[in-house]
Amino acid sequence: MDANSCTIGRFKAQSNKFSGIISKSLSAPKQKLVKQLIYGIQASKDVKLSNIGRALQEDIPLIKTEDRLSRNLSDEDFTKCINDEILRLGDDKITNAMVIAIDPGDIMKPYAKAMENLCGIWDGSEGEVAKGYHLCQVTAANLDHNKVVPLYCEAYSSDEQGYTTSTDKVIKIIDTVIGYTKTNGTWAIDRMGDNNEIINHFTKQKLKFVTRLKLNRWICMKNKNGGEIEVQTERMERHMQLIHKAQITKIEDGKESVINITFGITSVRLPGIEEAFRAIVVKGFGQHPMILLTNKEVNLNESKSIYQIVEIYLTRWKCDECYRYIKQSYNLEDLRVRSYYSIRNLTVMVHAIAYFTSIYIGMNLKLKIMVQKIFILSKRFFGIPSFFNYAMADGIFELLKKTITGIDVGFIGKLGNGSSEIQLDLFPD
Repeated sequence: MDANSCTIGRFKAQSNKFSGIISKSLSAPKQKLVKQLIYGIQASKDVKLSNIGRALQEDIPLIKTEDRLSRNLSDEDFTKCINDEILRLGDDKITNAMVIAIDPGDIMKPYAKAMENLCGIWDGSEGEVAKGYHLCQVTAANLDHNKVVPLYCEAYSSDEQGYTTSTDKVIKIIDTVIGYTKTNGTWAIDRMGDNNEIINHFTKQKLKFVTRLKLNRWICMKNKNGGEIEVQTERMERHMQLIHKAQITKIEDGKESVINITFGITSVRLPGIEEAFRAIVVKGFGQHPMILLTNKEVNLNESKSIYQIVEIYLTRWKCDECYRYIKQSYNLEDLRVRSYYSIRNLTVMVHAIAYFTSIYIGMNLKLKIMVQKIFILSKRFFGIPSFFNYAMADGIFELLKKTITGIDVGFIGKLGNGSSEIQLDLFPD
């Protein structure tokens, strides 16, 4: 017997169990589809249906497998169902000390012509409008950066029926998430959060938040003499003292570098909003200062209390790792389907896999031995980092390369002595 047989069997069992949990409200054919996608995407590290079909290793022509996957993906949108189940599973993991980061992004499809509901998106690297789909992900993390909880992910188009504005979409997603997490955690958002509607929504829902302000935003603040002035955020540092200092260690490609920052805090008001906020000006990350706005209680005389707001925003950067992970590890931008439902369904499946690897098996003490074997197979030069999802994706891919059967065929049971549990397909297509 292969040394990895028991690990493969346990992984398949956990994959089946997780798939059943998140798809329990769907019809039987869709439950089978979710099970095959959760397994096939991980086994192939890809979202192309042909590669998923190869990983399933069915006893029928590959074209038949691909046709069935394509048909079942395109006839029903189960994005909301899967996201609701992931939120239900993850809500008890969210404590008041955690950061909940909302990160709008995109899936670029520059050469696509026939994909349904293609819309205009902004290509930041080229500085121009491109074609693709919007992507919004919500991820929670603790300040120690050793626990990352994927909560919500949705691909959508600004050309879809009923779409109004990106602000309305973000507010709707926030409401969906807080339906489960309540007021736990501190929300963190980038410069898209510099929006009176979003800020008002946070305060109305009694949510704690930290957002980054744009440098051309006008604010009201007190100058060094105590007088109130109206100034653009890029000039705030001229009217306050940045007396606090900190060192941040950055690890990139196995190498450490130290960043020295200075920061200060002041009370501010935003035009059009009655409530007063705190603004932290941070210098050291780049040519321009970083301005953070928050409604959290902060001790203005305590450097540690002020730095915690900076740390909350830096944790949002850690949550961005989850966003990059789902795009890079599973080739999310290489979608080869045309149906809008299929695009949304494959995106939420990759999100479910992120939860499966990081929390469902990654944080399960009972599965520690299996996870350690997966880490070994990932073959990392510098050990396993705190964000271990890349290593999990590589390790699972290497593990499942060694299996001669797909997810629907019997697998080795817990005893590991050759006994098998045959999964009968009660609902064949």
